[in-house]
Amino acid sequence: DVGGGATEKQVQMAFELLNQDPHVQAILVNIFGGIMRCDVIAQGIINAAREIALKKPIVVRLQGTNVQQAKEIIEGSGFRMIMSDDLDDA
Repeated sequence: DVGGGATEKQVQMAFELLNQDPHVQAILVNIFGGIMRCDVIAQGIINAAREIALKKPIVVRLQGTNVQQAKEIIEGSGFRMIMSDDLDDA
């Protein structure tokens, strides 16, 4: 839960923790809201993938503010991530 006030750096730090945990097999990002900007979350995910050599599969479900920009950021990043519009599918 990012609580509407996460920065790109905080998102990256969360991914660093998840990436280091040997019990984590995949990462599900589920953002739904109007306060937290989806483009900020997307950029944090991309920064983490670049900076920490993220190796775990990532499933991303984003709904809310700037969701289209977030999808474009992720799709244009060159990183393979599973995008879903529906939580059940994710």
